[in-house]
Amino acid sequence: MKKSILLTLVIAGMISSTSVAQAATLTAGASTTKICMLQSGLRTLTAVQKSQRDANLPLYGTRDNKGQEALIKSYKPPQQKNTKIIKMAKSLLGVKFLWGGTTPAGFDCSGFTCYVFASQKISLPRMTLDQYVVGIPLAFNNLIPGDLVFFNLTSGTQVSFVGIYLGNDKFISATLNKGVTIYSFSPYWTKAYVGARRVN
Repeated sequence: MKKSILLTLVIAGMISSTSVAQAATLTAGASTTKICMLQSGLRTLTAVQKSQRDANLPLYGTRDNKGQEALIKSYKPPQQKNTKIIKMAKSLLGVKFLWGGTTPAGFDCSGFTCYVFASQKISLPRMTLDQYVVGIPLAFNNLIPGDLVFFNLTSGTQVSFVGIYLGNDKFISATLNKGVTIYSFSPYWTKAYVGARRVN
């Protein structure tokens, strides 16, 4: 009798651990329920709460929209730093475009953003695609001057162009035809817009 109870418990434990192992695999298109279940694991919960604590956010324990909004609000660079980024960017208006350029002798788009942010001791990766993964992602309606804005100007889905948001639906960047210039979010740029990042 005891052996059959013990065997039943062992089998039940194996089935249970198999279900947990299957549930612990995150796949593309996973449901919110599955993601929350994965996040409820002690390591993940602890890590998420630590990042929320470090950002002086309420401890939700999950990366939901409410937490993301609070994170964006807490991740604003000092106004003075943003003002200096914009001032530096505008001081370079008219500098010619140079493929691979990273100095006032000539810029490409990501060389321009690297140079401007470096003036405020903020290091950015050299390539546009790499800049697209630094900082935190933003919705368009959360943009403030000094945020990086990204576009796809080529066929395919990759990010291929970056600029610096100026406010009032305008940004500045180095383009092939005009060099460092200010642009409005015209239908052309709006259609090409991919997303934005805030870097401190």
